[in-house]
Amino acid sequence: MARELDMQTDEQNMQENEQTRQTADATHSNTPVVEQDALERAEVGLASSIRPGSDATADARAKRRSIRDRLNDQASRRLLIGMLVTLTGGIFWGFSGTSASFLFDHYHVDTMWLLSTRQLLAGTLFMVMILLFDRDRFIQLLKTPKHLAVMFVFTFVGVCANSMFYLLAVRFTNAGTATVMQCLQLVIIMGYTCIRAHRAPRRRELAGLVLAFLGAFLIATGGDPTSLIIPPEGLVVGLLSAVGASCMSIVPTKILPIYGSSIVTGSAIFTSGLVLSAFIQPWNNVPPLDLPGWGALTILVVVGTFLAYNLYMQGVKEVGSVRASLIGTIEPVSATVTSALVLGTIFAPTDIVGFACIIVMVFLTV
Repeated sequence: MARELDMQTDEQNMQENEQTRQTADATHSNTPVVEQDALERAEVGLASSIRPGSDATADARAKRRSIRDRLNDQASRRLLIGMLVTLTGGIFWGFSGTSASFLFDHYHVDTMWLLSTRQLLAGTLFMVMILLFDRDRFIQLLKTPKHLAVMFVFTFVGVCANSMFYLLAVRFTNAGTATVMQCLQLVIIMGYTCIRAHRAPRRRELAGLVLAFLGAFLIATGGDPTSLIIPPEGLVVGLLSAVGASCMSIVPTKILPIYGSSIVTGSAIFTSGLVLSAFIQPWNNVPPLDLPGWGALTILVVVGTFLAYNLYMQGVKEVGSVRASLIGTIEPVSATVTSALVLGTIFAPTDIVGFACIIVMVFLTV
């Protein structure tokens, strides 16, 4: 009996404790959230106006926003600088054709003398840069026979042939026409790519092909298929310069990722300059140049070749090859404008339309 009373008493006590606990919970639940937070803040010794973690979360968000803004600013600046560098490189490339045309017209400089001098001097500048900043990879190239075989083809079928036929095209026509015709390399590259990939040209590529032929037709004939307005040899060497330029893009594709474009192209320019100079010996028949003549030669070698290439390739690194190719279409524009301003070259309306067709072709095919 006592045990039962004790059990009942314990049960009553448990019930009373449970009711007390429920009452306390209800009272606590009815307390406003703000008061609860105030109590909690008071317990941890915080001011009543500060909520735990709120400032930390706001600070973290602010820091993340600041970092994101800085990254966006850096990316925007990098893109802008890359575009300006690429644009400058393309403009400088246009200067090379105008400088060569100036030397041909005013000083009757021999084409092969100019070619060998340009390759040797510009190649020397490249080699100085390579030996100062990228010597190890250059030594690696010299120790790899199969890559040296690729370099041999690239040097003489690509770099040397392109430079020679381009200068000949400038001599026979003008800087603007020669530069625009060199852009036809993209048609050859497109055809090569389609053959390698076993696919038909895409619609935009076909449209680019039509524009390329239309542009070349207008430049060569002035719209009259019964006559040529440029010398036939100018048309031939202009097309051959496009073939050489396409080989410069196709031949070294496997070694470019290994050694970089500066080593591959710079050493090729230097090698072609050495070989050409061994036969031509440009130091034995230096033309009588005055200050403007030496200035034009300096622009051709330093600005139109060395700086133009390095600036353009830096732009490719910053903005990508596709965007750089589009910006690089400023080259024929630069050559045409500087040829008209500096040399007084007159372009017919059909020439301008032909130039525009080929530039649009570049946009469609890259």
